[in-house]
Amino acid sequence: MDFDLTEEQRLLKDSVDRLLADRYGFDKRRGYRDEPEGWSRSVWRQYAELGLLGLPFGEEYGGFGGGGVDLMLVMESLGRVLALEPYLATVVLGGAALRLAGDEKQKAALLPQIAEGKLTLAFAHGERQARYDLSDVTTTAKQSGGKWILDGAKSVVGHGDSADKLIVSARVARQRDDPEGIGLFIVDAAANGVARRSYAMRDGNRAAEIALSGVEVAPEGVLGEPGQAFPVIERVVEAGIAATAAEAVGAMETMNAMTLEYLKTRQQFGRPIGQNQALQHRMTEMLMALEQGRSLAILAAVTVDDPDAADRARNIATAKVGVGQAAKFVSQNAVQLHGGIGMTEEYAIGHYFRRVMVIEHTFGDITHHLSRLATGLA
Repeated sequence: MDFDLTEEQRLLKDSVDRLLADRYGFDKRRGYRDEPEGWSRSVWRQYAELGLLGLPFGEEYGGFGGGGVDLMLVMESLGRVLALEPYLATVVLGGAALRLAGDEKQKAALLPQIAEGKLTLAFAHGERQARYDLSDVTTTAKQSGGKWILDGAKSVVGHGDSADKLIVSARVARQRDDPEGIGLFIVDAAANGVARRSYAMRDGNRAAEIALSGVEVAPEGVLGEPGQAFPVIERVVEAGIAATAAEAVGAMETMNAMTLEYLKTRQQFGRPIGQNQALQHRMTEMLMALEQGRSLAILAAVTVDDPDAADRARNIATAKVGVGQAAKFVSQNAVQLHGGIGMTEEYAIGHYFRRVMVIEHTFGDITHHLSRLATGLA
């Protein structure tokens, strides 16, 4: 298999890296985090101008028709600077739900708005009791007077506090843990009956607890066939795993670079601590873990659109486990090699540590996916 980037992909990578080098730095990120929404609207507009927000959408919707590798390159770049903008929530998760389940009218109405930076989305699927079980949905959707009425609650919805629209899963039939009987609905975040409680997560990104009480959704707000949304939900989560795997690789790159520089400059007993052979060996192990994680992130990127559901699920779960293990090793050692300064709020390495730990628990942790692999992805 040829792993070389195409000329277009190299240009994409270089363009994103230049933009983020200009607009992001640790101090600038701190300023963006303190903005009302927890991220920068001006940076978001620049993403749109560069074409990043329409990257995975067809040209007919104002996009570029990019694939998994293109998204991987963008997510790696975002991971290198700990970008705070809702790219994962809007473009990867919300965009995938629309691409996979939306009809032509829905896609024509919403995807160009995303590409232009005028619409943000959040994927509201997880519930407090469900943990990592995608089929555990207790939020309900019942038909009444030609509309759907949604009642329930969603937990830890990434960027759900600032999203313009929510992609909400709700049960239209069957029992709580049944994959059958789940639907997807497009809900205006400002609709009557929607309540959002915003909070900052441990990594600085924002999330929300969302309560739905008698929320009305018109027929044109239904994504796909009501009751048959579970395969779409699985695909959306797989897209999220592939994207966050790439983001973790970008974060590991920065952690390795920062740690190597620290070992070269930190003096102890009159010489750089990087001259200690044991620390050199540890840096080598961190580099090996990074490259192993990168290989698995590439696997996820090239298989995320595989039509074979079984192969796709197995490869994505494998990547989730391998990248999670690599990120845990790199981040823990990066902090340890920095010593006490590594865990201070004022120093960047601890923030990278927190982000990869949050990624590890997003869409299922290492133990969960190891268990899935051991039981044949049950």
